[in-house]
Amino acid sequence: MMTTDVVRVQRGTFLKEIAQLLAEHHISAVPVVDDDERPVGVVSEADLLRKLLGLTAVLPDGYEQPRVTEQRRVRDDMRKADATTAEGLMTGPAVVARPGWTIVEAGWVMEVGRIKRLPVVDDDGRLVGVISRSDLLQIFLRRDRAIREEVLEGVLTRTLGLPPSAITVDVADGHVTLSGFVERRSVILIAVRLCRDVDGVVDVLDRLEYGIDDAQDTQQ
Repeated sequence: MMTTDVVRVQRGTFLKEIAQLLAEHHISAVPVVDDDERPVGVVSEADLLRKLLGLTAVLPDGYEQPRVTEQRRVRDDMRKADATTAEGLMTGPAVVARPGWTIVEAGWVMEVGRIKRLPVVDDDGRLVGVISRSDLLQIFLRRDRAIREEVLEGVLTRTLGLPPSAITVDVADGHVTLSGFVERRSVILIAVRLCRDVDGVVDVLDRLEYGIDDAQDTQQ
């Protein structure tokens, strides 16, 4: 899912060069790394815009004094307006992801932090990739046939050990419908949860029947 050919800059990279990189590679932000390739911050289009606007200038008439919770952000904006290199303009410390994260985990971090591009680091904290919002959206473009194959062969057959004939899998626009019969209800609960984790799945409709209700025993 992540992009491994990552455009990056150093602390001392000048702003004009950063702007050129963003334009040339059609990206909205670039990670700033130290000498060991560890992300220390991110410079985004918004950061460059603050520099362009020159927020140290006189504020317009009628501008209301920001609330206490916003004053720190305003001071930070003014500091960035004076910056000449990535180190002065970047937002840090960098919020990062790990290669083993699920799409949902990465998506939630990006949503909560209002992040468009999320650096990915290895166990040593070194930059190995980046995830963008467009990367996440590509998941929803996955074909229904590919989703069905992964659900049927990957989840139901290989992971849960069910015979392919036991459950019918229908997929329409990412919506998965499971129908058929299994011996134990606990298997259904596991199957539905695993199917929801498959890339491209929007929702799972459970129409499965069971012989033994052992769900309460497994949940205790």
